[in-house]
Amino acid sequence: MSTQPPLIDISGLSVGFRGRSGAMLPVLHEVDLAVCRGESVGIVGESGSGKSTLALAAMGYLRHGLARLGGEARFDGQDMFALAPPALSRIRGGKLGLIPQNSGQALTPTQRIGAQIAESLRLHCDHDPASHRDRARDLLAQVRLPDPDTILTRYPHELSGGQQQRVAIAMALAGEPEALLLDEPTTGLDVTTQAHILALLRGLARERDMAMVYVSHDLGVIAQVCDRVHVLYAGETVLAGPARSVLTAPTHPYAAALLAAIPRLGARALPRALGGRPPTPDMPRTGCAFAPRCALATDDCRAAPPPMIDTRDDQRARCLYPEKVGPLGHAESAPPAASPDGPPLLTTRALAVRYDSPGILARLRGAPRPPATVDGIDLTLRRGETLGLVGESGSGKSTILRAIAGLLPPAGGRIALEDGTDLATAAERRRPETLRRIQMIFQNPDESLNPRQSVGDILAQPLRLYFGLRGQPCRDRAAELLDTVRLGAHYLDRLPGQLSGGEKQRVAVARAFAAGPEAVLCDEITSALDVSVQAAVLELLGDLKARHGTGFIFVSHDLTVVRALSDRVAVLYQGRICEAGPTEAVFAPPHHPYTDVLLGAVLAPDPDHAPRLLAEDAAELAPPAQGCPFQRRCPVKCGTICETDTPPARETAEGHVIHCHIPLEDLRAREGEQAAS
Repeated sequence: MSTQPPLIDISGLSVGFRGRSGAMLPVLHEVDLAVCRGESVGIVGESGSGKSTLALAAMGYLRHGLARLGGEARFDGQDMFALAPPALSRIRGGKLGLIPQNSGQALTPTQRIGAQIAESLRLHCDHDPASHRDRARDLLAQVRLPDPDTILTRYPHELSGGQQQRVAIAMALAGEPEALLLDEPTTGLDVTTQAHILALLRGLARERDMAMVYVSHDLGVIAQVCDRVHVLYAGETVLAGPARSVLTAPTHPYAAALLAAIPRLGARALPRALGGRPPTPDMPRTGCAFAPRCALATDDCRAAPPPMIDTRDDQRARCLYPEKVGPLGHAESAPPAASPDGPPLLTTRALAVRYDSPGILARLRGAPRPPATVDGIDLTLRRGETLGLVGESGSGKSTILRAIAGLLPPAGGRIALEDGTDLATAAERRRPETLRRIQMIFQNPDESLNPRQSVGDILAQPLRLYFGLRGQPCRDRAAELLDTVRLGAHYLDRLPGQLSGGEKQRVAVARAFAAGPEAVLCDEITSALDVSVQAAVLELLGDLKARHGTGFIFVSHDLTVVRALSDRVAVLYQGRICEAGPTEAVFAPPHHPYTDVLLGAVLAPDPDHAPRLLAEDAAELAPPAQGCPFQRRCPVKCGTICETDTPPARETAEGHVIHCHIPLEDLRAREGEQAAS
């Protein structure tokens, strides 16, 4: 650890809220955190452990209803909770930048992107206003947004979730901060963009001697960026130390359990969730908070809180038996059942979706329309099956789901249920029974949770609409649904604003399941969840699939999750299918060159793991007019045939098709050379 004075210095910080009894209930317990210039510290733990509360406290901010119970938070020697608002404003967004988990909290929906970045530059920089547009363009290029000039003219709703998140990162960097607070900043990003953004952040930290506090449930991200790691459990630090030793040989059983719950790219199996759930703030503490879930716990652990002690490899652990924490293993449950062979539950044929709407003058001039955003999509979903859709941000995954859900009008093709019900109609024109049969869970839970309704009211809505439940039976069923997503009945009276990002996502999952659907459209539903809760949700999806024959279309940037859960996978680029087939076939060589790029960028919770990225790589805004959709980025492009001709479908095994001009034997040879090197 550096000997220089810390830039961010949090000591003995306790934060809490007033419960119904009138007593103050702590959510942070005497937490210490020191971060020096040029240093990056990761904060990890399950949802609700206090990670975001700690990061926001570093800038003197607490969510509504929370209060500081003790301790202090200093930035560059200044007490952030004692500063007057003008002084705070000069620090926040300038010297101390924040990248929030939900980009919607950082972007104004009624302002164009260019205007929002220009505002950040005007407030926090001394640049000549005439240079703001060029500076904004450079910032967007830094975070790998395609065609920055076009992005500057768009509104937030015209961008994908991953693109919005990159805009939020660019805005935080606009103030040229001395320190960055990053609250799950890469949650909504695809694997290639995430790897590039992490490389950018590492480079900026070195160049600017910038401090970073990185909150994340993704331990692969923490391994790539952070020098040190603090593990929080139920509002207190249970383990702290160098990233390498914490992630490879942790000396606290909680950290070991988190690492064991991560799905791995090398095996198709559902990770086994950590049993039980963290204590609520109103629960009395007489011993170790983790004892009820710990396999090493003894009566001594339950009798008194353990102290923070020095262990091995420069780690400090809040545990009586750190030496008993053994080598890491990977906890797995049985792999998903084989893909069903029954009749299709849902099909799309030649599905096309357009976002462009040419004006009158363009139509009169006969100007050619740009290629469709999504085109030629043929998908089949059977009962009891999970179909995974993977690809970078902007590849059309969410667009396909929204078209199936009736939230976007198809420009062509057909969407239908097994009984012939036409789904190429808007949601508001569908019959209630059709709406019940197909439910969607959004990437951003704020899109489906009314901020003025309690969790109980949110869950009661589908129960009343589809099943006529009222009163206590309705509340009991809502409590059962919360138990399935590992929350509990005590959440029924909370508002969405009182929940963490992961807790809100679990409520959104419960709301979709409340309708008893036959098909569930899952749009990045695990991206905001910690690894333990993610494992529990994956187990839940597998159980519903087995017991009720529920079909899932599962969109995710996380290829390890897709491999663990899916029976079949389709790989999309620029709204076109590049590769599709049974999961095991898609994840085994040979791959489409684009699939190979995605797999090479997957992170692992190992500081020695280096993602494999294209040396010269730039994201694209729109597909080419003809030829292979991946032609402009392909590292093994054949020639002009890739620019002019639609790639042929090459079948490597039964049901596994790669759309590529490159012969299969050449793809196999190339991947063999990569493996050897």
